Amino acid sequence: MMDRTDRHFRVLARAVTRGALLYTEMRTARAVLFGDRERLLGFDPVEHPVAVQLGGSDPAEMARAAAIAVSYGYDAVNVNVGCPSDRVQSGCFGAVLMRTPEKVAAIVRAIRDAVDVPVTVKHRIGVDEMDRYEDMLRFVDVVREAGCEHFIVHARKAWLSGLSPKQNRTVPPLRHEAVHRLKRERPFLWIETNGGIRTVPEVLDQLAHVDGVMVGRAFYEAPLRFASVDAEVFGIDRRPPTLFEILDAMDAHARRFSDDPPALRRIARHVVGLVAGRPGARTFRRVLGAYAFEGGPSPDAIARARDAFARVHRAGDSAGRSEAS
Repeated sequence: MMDRTDRHFRVLARAVTRGALLYTEMRTARAVLFGDRERLLGFDPVEHPVAVQLGGSDPAEMARAAAIAVSYGYDAVNVNVGCPSDRVQSGCFGAVLMRTPEKVAAIVRAIRDAVDVPVTVKHRIGVDEMDRYEDMLRFVDVVREAGCEHFIVHARKAWLSGLSPKQNRTVPPLRHEAVHRLKRERPFLWIETNGGIRTVPEVLDQLAHVDGVMVGRAFYEAPLRFASVDAEVFGIDRRPPTLFEILDAMDAHARRFSDDPPALRRIARHVVGLVAGRPGARTFRRVLGAYAFEGGPSPDAIARARDAFARVHRAGDSAGRSEAS
């Protein structure tokens, strides 16, 4: 997710789950080739397994960018053919490439020749008027011939004009049944579904039909909603992490960036979802804002907000015990 799944949020995500594969924000091939590579591709080893997501339309550029990314240690390369934003369309990549599956196949083939990690494709169930199941099936079959065996399908079509990127995430109806059918008819492929899945029980429901589930904004907005995913989905013998354990981990992470104010602000922004809907959330946000956004920011902003949040909880627990007595 653009401006969401940066290296700092991925550290938070890894504190929640050890089993899930994490993804970078989409990076354009040209940005990787000519931009600040450490800023674009740098990550913490704790994030493994982690995939780099690339966008572009030129097979040679995509292959070079993928090779550079893999040299940083990424575990997989994902080609984004699902983003409908105007900026992406103007570069002739993202969802617009679903119109030309042969070009996507050429990109996949070039990347596979350049790297020795898995190459996957994320796409929509359709684009504009090309939204029949048969259109998606042809897209998958053409790209499969290039050696791709792993497809992540956002179960909504994309409208390339008339809808904003935000509307493209909500207005076109979800059609998970089309992704389920794809898995039934191409059982030898790894098929994941994506879109509108907000809880661990919903993940488990989908896994009765497909091989995997990608969750994006629901995880970002409330990470602890997925605290049981390791035990329930991956079979990892692990107690779900607590809110305070994750806050402690993010406090330690933030202190490593004490001389990088923009990073501190990004880290602080990412932790807000941890307290969403909980008693004391307003206090947490107020203190975090005072020390992370209104001032310095301070490397101990998360610790200060955590401690203020904890005091609210202790006061609430004491009141509860008094009433009970």
